[in-house]
Amino acid sequence: MRLNILSLIAAAAMLAACAQDQDIAGGSSGGGSSNEQSKSASASGSSSGSVSYGTVPGSKENFVSEVGDRIFFGYDSSDLTIDSQSTLDRQATWLQKFPSVRVSIEGHCDERGTREYNLALGERRANAVKDYLVARGVDGGRVSTISYGKEKPVALGNDKASWSQNRRGVTTIQ
Repeated sequence: MRLNILSLIAAAAMLAACAQDQDIAGGSSGGGSSNEQSKSASASGSSSGSVSYGTVPGSKENFVSEVGDRIFFGYDSSDLTIDSQSTLDRQATWLQKFPSVRVSIEGHCDERGTREYNLALGERRANAVKDYLVARGVDGGRVSTISYGKEKPVALGNDKASWSQNRRGVTTIQ
């Protein structure tokens, strides 16, 4: 009986030590709330331009947290909005800062329209993003494009809010 109690106490102490180590590791890596704050600041456009804690400069995570990886389009359009241009300006600056990084631009559409039409629209959207980045000084050889049309929705609803989330261009680090 005494051995069982000692075993339970030892097991509880080891579990408590493990939980404490996770908190310490999370704090030193910048995970958790400070990373979430960086992402929300970046999404709201209030990023200070400094490197986010816990991300490696030039990494995919750094790109997403510092400048954002997606823009949105209007219905049946490949025209860039003012907000989209602002995000793409930040992407171009980031890409010039890390000249060895290659990116792929994904063009996406909502579910309305035929597969063929949406593949063509997604291609126009991806090319609009690429053309904008190239015009801002990014080497076109570092940028590839692909259209997914309506094949990879992020929102599965059949409503305007879902459709607007799916009409997007996504810049991915290769």
